Amino acid sequence: MKIEKLKMTRMHNLFIIALSAMCVACGGKNQGRQQTVPEFAVITLQPETVKLTSAYPATFKGRQDVEIRPNVSGFITKLCVDEGSSVQKGQTLFVIDPVQYEEAVNVAKAAVEVAKANVAAKNKRQLEQKNIISKFDLQTAENALASSEAALAQAKAQLTNAEKNLSYTQVTSPVNGVMGKVPFRVGSLVSPSMTTPLTTVSDISEMYAYFSMTEKQLLDLIRQDSTSSKILEKMPPVSLTTADGRPYSQQGKIETISEVIDQTTGSVSVRATFSNPQRLLRSGGTGSVIIPSQLQNVLVVPQKATYELQDKRFVFVVDADSKVKNTEVEVFKLDDGKNFVVTSGLNPGDRIVIEGVGTLRDGTQIQPITPEAAAAKIKAATQPVNK
Repeated sequence: MKIEKLKMTRMHNLFIIALSAMCVACGGKNQGRQQTVPEFAVITLQPETVKLTSAYPATFKGRQDVEIRPNVSGFITKLCVDEGSSVQKGQTLFVIDPVQYEEAVNVAKAAVEVAKANVAAKNKRQLEQKNIISKFDLQTAENALASSEAALAQAKAQLTNAEKNLSYTQVTSPVNGVMGKVPFRVGSLVSPSMTTPLTTVSDISEMYAYFSMTEKQLLDLIRQDSTSSKILEKMPPVSLTTADGRPYSQQGKIETISEVIDQTTGSVSVRATFSNPQRLLRSGGTGSVIIPSQLQNVLVVPQKATYELQDKRFVFVVDADSKVKNTEVEVFKLDDGKNFVVTSGLNPGDRIVIEGVGTLRDGTQIQPITPEAAAAKIKAATQPVNK
């Protein structure tokens, strides 16, 4: 009896052990099944207001670039301002040898004096009034007087011309600005027929930034605002990035949009004006004009939440059963480099997967978690284990 009782006890113990093992195995299988449902960061879309910018390569030109050319011929005897210097309106830039023009003025002055003397000598009206000379002699004298007066007027005109030529030997700046390159220096022979100017004075108190806009971009603007004038009225202030990548301190304004499309490039020319108080911008320089755009009540998705397939863009939308569905979306042409503005394909309240979309397939079951929870898990997994 004791032996049979002992056998029964052992069989009971073995049954309990086997049952425990089965429970452990079943628990392990269930736990494994739970772990096979992957976790993905999910966000819920809500309308918001975003500001986007578009950059256009631009070339700078001074408000007024004036070519300085001589009005008289001669040798340059003095260079008053060197290239790169600031000049004021009326300031002398070059001096052309004035000797021959001073002599021409002196000759013209002498001719004027002679003509004046002839006019005085020919005036005999008072003699006729005193019956000293006849009317015939008076008519002859008056004809001679008219000729002398014409000669006097001609001499004065020649004097004026000679004085003007003398003044041209002082080549002055017609505007405030900056002196450009000076190809002719002291000793150079210059003349009005020269093809190369003495220099160029650039008025850079305001700078024009010229850039191009594609025909499609122009058409989008025209469809919104009907005409170029209305486009200009509604254009917001624009900003500028200089060639070194730094933002320019002054804001600008788009003032003109060409009505003619360049057939070779398919683009139109646009001009923005920027104040240049510190003269940081120079003619011929380059930079980028930044045009802002503000969109209200739009849906924004991270770019990493999207993928492209055959020139179409998709996201994974999470349904009520936590299964994902690949959904085609259309996005706005401008972006900030991190996010897309969705124009169609999604609705407010939709949940989308924002990370790991390359590993998902349509209909995959996931465990949605918040982006914060996903970031915390990544941080915990990458921290070193303290031994």
